[in-house]
Order: sequence, then structure tokens, then C-alpha cells
Amino acid sequence: MGAYGRKWVMAAGLTGALVAVTLGGTSASAAPAAGPAEGGATGIVESTSSSGFTLTTATGVKVTVEETSATKTVGGPAKAVKTGVSVLVLGTVDSATVTATRVVVQRHGDGGAAAAEAAGVIPFQQGTPSPDKSVGQIPDYTEGEGTIIGGRTADKAVKAAQAVVPGGIDDRVVQLADGEYEVHNISVNWPHHVFVSKDFEVVGYE
Repeated sequence: MGAYGRKWVMAAGLTGALVAVTLGGTSASAAPAAGPAEGGATGIVESTSSSGFTLTTATGVKVTVEETSATKTVGGPAKAVKTGVSVLVLGTVDSATVTATRVVVQRHGDGGAAAAEAAGVIPFQQGTPSPDKSVGQIPDYTEGEGTIIGGRTADKAVKAAQAVVPGGIDDRVVQLADGEYEVHNISVNWPHHVFVSKDFEVVGYE
């Protein structure tokens, strides 16, 4: 199947996928990208200020969101971004800070809680190994391969990843050799890699 041949694994969460889950563990990869890159996070707004707001993800990660004159609010007016509201934030990620290009108001949203539970997202705990398991369709991928991308394409990939596997912070989007995408997920114990098709549908994660 070549360098990007597929291995298939079967688990709840991806209809019709075949899965292979192996037990054991590796250290939790919670380290951010080498430099700021485009990504995002989903959560509940905890507080607001003149320069932006803070949110908490479904796994308890605190994210600082900085807004600029170029930040666009989607799904409602800017004043709709207030304490207790669920939002998806897209922009440039530097560790746990996002300089927002777009803030998507998720009316009646739960900050990704239900989706994170369904996907089995594991919150980060210092010193706790990450499980060695995969769900869905996983490419033969080595971290560091591919090209980091930005713009609307990165936003679409992050939006897709956050809809299925929220709870962490997506700190970069990498386009793979076959044209699909790897969305790198930090600040959780699992999963760290979310794979998104050319049609911006999540096909697997590990």
C-alpha cells in the first residue's frame, strides 16, 4: 500500500471502521509544536476581558483566547461570546494561547463534552502513560512528515477534528503526502493525532 498504506482498526465512534487496539503505553505527548501554528480548541467561556476571553475544554484544559481587530465572530454577534457559552476558536496557537481569527458561537453547545466522552478522550495527567491504541483508519505515518499548513484549509481540518475529538488543543495541521491531514492534539493523554480526509471528515485517531 506504499508509505501511506492504511492499517485498519475497529472501535466505537467511527461507523464501519475496522479497529486494532493494543494495550501498553507510551509517555503522554503533551508538548506543543516547535513554534506557533494554526489550530484551535472547543470549550465553555469562563471569563471575558477587553482583549479576549478564557475557555475551559471538556477535559479541563484552560485556554487563553486573544482577540484582535481581525477576529470574526460566527454564529452570533461578538457580544454573544460570554460566560457559559460554548465556542470553537480557530487561530494561531502558541501553547495554551490562541490568537483568534474566528470564534464560532455554538448555541446550545456543551463545550464538546458529549463528543469527547464518545471518542474516549483521556485528560492529561502528569506521569500517566498514554494508551497505545488507535480508532478508525490510520495512515502509516511518522510524526514530522508532511507540511504544516494554514489558512481556511487548516481551519476546516481543525473544525472537523474538534467536532469528533474535542477536549485538547489542536496546535498544528499537517498535510500528508496523500493529500489528507493530520491534526496534532496536545494537552490530553490521548489521542494525539487526528486524521482528516480530503473531504474534511475524521477517519481515525490515535
